[in-house]
Amino acid sequence: MTIVRKNHLDTLAVSLLVVCCAFWGLQQILIKTTVTEVPPLWQASIRMAGAVLLLWAWCAARGVKLFERDGTLPGGLLAGALFAGEFTCIYIGLQHTSASRLTVFLYTSPFVVALLLPRFVPAERLRGVQWAGLAIAFGGVVVAFSESFGHSSSSVLHGDALALLAGVLWGLTTLAIRTTRLATASAEKTLFYQIAVTAAISPFLSLLLGEKWELDYSGYAWLSIGLQTVIGAFASYLAWMWMLRHYPATRISSFTFLTPLFALVFGVALLKEPLTAQLVLALAGVGLGILLVNRRA
Repeated sequence: MTIVRKNHLDTLAVSLLVVCCAFWGLQQILIKTTVTEVPPLWQASIRMAGAVLLLWAWCAARGVKLFERDGTLPGGLLAGALFAGEFTCIYIGLQHTSASRLTVFLYTSPFVVALLLPRFVPAERLRGVQWAGLAIAFGGVVVAFSESFGHSSSSVLHGDALALLAGVLWGLTTLAIRTTRLATASAEKTLFYQIAVTAAISPFLSLLLGEKWELDYSGYAWLSIGLQTVIGAFASYLAWMWMLRHYPATRISSFTFLTPLFALVFGVALLKEPLTAQLVLALAGVGLGILLVNRRA
């Protein structure tokens, strides 16, 4: 299959990225307000299983083949394992460190992509000004969470290490998608590997952590899980996989810095959290950083 790959982000890509990051920010609020009722890994298990069914139905309707032999199985299983490992580190890490600290360490992922991917795909190499943009955007995230960054538990280093590992695994997932036979696979098949493996692994991890399984939840909890499943794990992830096939991964990864800031903005709008100077400064920093990363030569 011939893939037309662009060397810069066009209006469609930027629009999709902003919409995806906005929902992922909202999703953090949804998870935060649902996790007291639905345990995190059990919540993830329901989401991923639902997304697998939705993707299967989507592919059946569009005639997309998921099980033909095309040499993508090794890369697909690798990407799926990395994807599942990332979510596991996030959920376990939250039990040892604060959400703010975890967010900062998690968003080291674009640096992993920028450092490693050009070794395999030279066209993905960033110039000096783009590296500066990446650093400025990351600095914006640090500033956004600076007020609560120091609040930690006694096991904070354990949680920080898991958060950093989650960021590395996120970056390595992107690397696996771009450097294996998955690079020529459909976006649907690439996503199928990741959510199917996660759907298979997360229930066992939930049991190991002693989470209580049930389905008798409030209407809000099911609405939250439904949105996370349909828009989050299915539609937005499918859009992300499509973009990874057609646009530079190093550049689209820079947009992910918007996600935690959107989460803070939604916190202000929906949870009546205070609008701080740090958040305004962070938004400006991330915006400037993204512009520099995507600056054309």
